Amino acid sequence: MFNDRSTPLSLLQTRRSGKPRDLAAPGPNDAELRQILEVALRTPDHGKLAPWRFVIVPQDKRGALADLLERAYRAEKPDAGRIEIESMHQFAHQAPTLVVALSSPVPGSKIPVWEQQLSAGAAIMNLLHATHALGYAGGWLTGWPSFNDDVRNAFGRDGEAIAGFVFIGTPAKPLEERPRPEYNAIVSVWDR
Repeated sequence: MFNDRSTPLSLLQTRRSGKPRDLAAPGPNDAELRQILEVALRTPDHGKLAPWRFVIVPQDKRGALADLLERAYRAEKPDAGRIEIESMHQFAHQAPTLVVALSSPVPGSKIPVWEQQLSAGAAIMNLLHATHALGYAGGWLTGWPSFNDDVRNAFGRDGEAIAGFVFIGTPAKPLEERPRPEYNAIVSVWDR
């Protein structure tokens, strides 16, 4: 569709994030979205805790999400202006498919919370790889909605955190390659 995905390695090498505002229809159908999420469930998970959850926000609920974001934003920032409120509505209506990813650590486990949170991030990355494998693009956003308790409470429960809003669709324009770190600046050989 938009990149060479002929081998597993080229699939990984060509994955790019799509800006959610630039993701258009079509998005994955129900069967494809299930495949994407089933791949996300195949994430490394020390202790077999599944310390993550996913909540699908259907298209017909995006208006309710926009209203939730507006109420929560106004409660936190009563002097919010029109542009800030419009940005909450725009956030809720981006891309044809939206999955809210929650970090859901298991309390009292011998597995450290940090390790469980890393597994949640890995689950989202698997979700994005599966999205790409099916010919779609995904954008993983956090921002203000991820850190507001009222928004979190609409999707999760105490002890959970919104790890991100994952928007999925078809790129309306070619995806841009972003600068990547230089290999030698990031990778070294331990020599002690």
